[in-house]
Amino acid sequence: MGLVKALLLGVLSWIGCVAAGEVGITDKSILIGMTAPFSGPSGPYGLDMKMVINAYFRQVNEAGGIHGRRIELRALDDGYETERTLTNTRTLIAQDQVFALLASYGSSPTTAAMNEVFGVAKVPLVGTISGAESLRQSPRENPNNRYMFNVRASYANETEAIVNQLTSLGFKNIAVFYQNDGFGRSGLEGVAAALKKHNQVPSAVATVERNSFDVGPAVQTIAKVNPQAVIMVTLYKASAAFVREMRKARQNPQFMTLSPVGADLLVQELGDEARGIGISQVMPYPWNDTIPLVHEYQKLLGKQAKPSYYGVEAYAMAKVLVDAIRKSGKDLTREKLVASLESMQNHDLGGYRISYSPSDRLGSRFVDLTVIGSGGRVLR
Repeated sequence: MGLVKALLLGVLSWIGCVAAGEVGITDKSILIGMTAPFSGPSGPYGLDMKMVINAYFRQVNEAGGIHGRRIELRALDDGYETERTLTNTRTLIAQDQVFALLASYGSSPTTAAMNEVFGVAKVPLVGTISGAESLRQSPRENPNNRYMFNVRASYANETEAIVNQLTSLGFKNIAVFYQNDGFGRSGLEGVAAALKKHNQVPSAVATVERNSFDVGPAVQTIAKVNPQAVIMVTLYKASAAFVREMRKARQNPQFMTLSPVGADLLVQELGDEARGIGISQVMPYPWNDTIPLVHEYQKLLGKQAKPSYYGVEAYAMAKVLVDAIRKSGKDLTREKLVASLESMQNHDLGGYRISYSPSDRLGSRFVDLTVIGSGGRVLR
């Protein structure tokens, strides 16, 4: 009799959970999870993103929420470390019971979290600061990719734009300085593939560990070939250290780097020495308020902070998620959210478009090339 009673209680409990609705959803709220670096060398990136997302969620809530529900953010600091990202993702899904995930950070951390945690748990993630190909496979190639929705272009798109620009100027001696992780290796592969199309190979390759600024060995390796250009697949502190040490070694190539570097933070770190560094960007120019997405972002930001590429990207990610939740209707489930995202083809966020389908998780191919001018201003 005790066993029957226990089974009955279990069934009643399950029915109660079904009646209450999807995990992370109540009659009044939708809980969204985020893991990103809020401390350490990459902390400024994550803090900028979190600030923008919270501001946008407040704006949505003040306007009545989504089908009458408030949208809330639960954000955890991972310090740009893969193991902490995995722990945070497990905590957000199993303990905090978030409905979906938003705005992750980093190629290696996000790929590991997708394959080991959120993909397995069938919890969608909208947006990550990564252009890695591992996050852009078709769900047919990797079923876990079904729950990864990218909002930015790939590193292959960025590196091809950079290489095409350099080769069009006649550069034939192009070296690569990369971060030794998923981000750096993906960028290195992209550079090599793009150079191959021009019958070239990198003239030198050197690396630095993630969250390290020990660039001395890399400078020695790359300086030996006297490169015309160096493509840096690194974040702002390592990039700044490398540029300084190269110039001390009387090397003055054209330095190019990818969007994750964060133009404003690179300028802050290097000051006037940042002038002339080229950066590929995957978001619209944050200071051009004629673009509706940027105008909305600037208005949202007000006087809280200065516009940035990271900020406008966080705003784009949050808009994609909110638009998809609205499209899913009041009877919200994770599978309905996935279906709504997959139906977003050529979806206009306001002068910036993203596209998904059941077999496509690329999101965007938009790349813009910029350069740091005098006074640290980013110029197109």
